[in-house]
Amino acid sequence: MHVRVSLVAAARSSALLAERFDDDRPLDGAGWRAVEAAARRLVPLGAAELRYCSPTPRSRATGQALGYAPLAQPALRDCDMGRWRGLTLAEVTAREPGAVDLWLGDPYAAPHGGESLLAFITRVGGWLDSRPADDGAAILAVAEPAVVRAALVYALQAPPQTYWNVDVRPLSTLTLAGSSGRWYLSLREPDIA
Repeated sequence: MHVRVSLVAAARSSALLAERFDDDRPLDGAGWRAVEAAARRLVPLGAAELRYCSPTPRSRATGQALGYAPLAQPALRDCDMGRWRGLTLAEVTAREPGAVDLWLGDPYAAPHGGESLLAFITRVGGWLDSRPADDGAAILAVAEPAVVRAALVYALQAPPQTYWNVDVRPLSTLTLAGSSGRWYLSLREPDIA
């Protein structure tokens, strides 16, 4: 019994340098245009039996714009960044450089008072492992890029620090195949109509 889970990174809500921790802003104009441009490639994923999204405004909007009608899943929310929520990395680094170094270097650390990297990866992995495993079933989830990164690290059973080496761009996709505790990265040729 196995299932195929395709994760779509939500469209952007701000320029890269203006991204904020645990950002809950809606899609910006560039994000809407990017969804429109990627629709032909992404709409077919909506044929999945089950469709989910992160509870963030940009994940919901991305899923709705692509016609997925996704169900929000609290377990797919971005990492809880505690008192750093709403700040940019530059702002936090200027205020708490030692805390940022600790956070980047120790997956168990949560100097911001929120969730550690390891706890975040484990939460996302728990969601992945709890998906129904009807043989050959397809599942789709639109999520924050951080969630997609966490899912990949969990699925490959990579060290948590690997998270920092994965770049997930808005509207990129990741497909995993398998079932609870046995996940594989699935690189597939796109279905072109």
